[in-house]
Amino acid sequence: MIDLLTALALAIALEGALYALFPEAMKKFMAQILDQPDSALRRAGLTAAVAGVALVWVIRG
Repeated sequence: MIDLLTALALAIALEGALYALFPEAMKKFMAQILDQPDSALRRAGLTAAVAGVALVWVIRG
């Protein structure tokens, strides 16, 4: 459970750093996301989730 919470905290910290360092680019990125169809967002989210789980599996394996 500690590893899960640590990973979540790291993800939040990295996302926060992106907003702090590149606020204008993040605004543009979010505007582009709003124009994407739901199916594309679902596909991208699923791909990211699978890649993340695979990466954890390889690292911890």
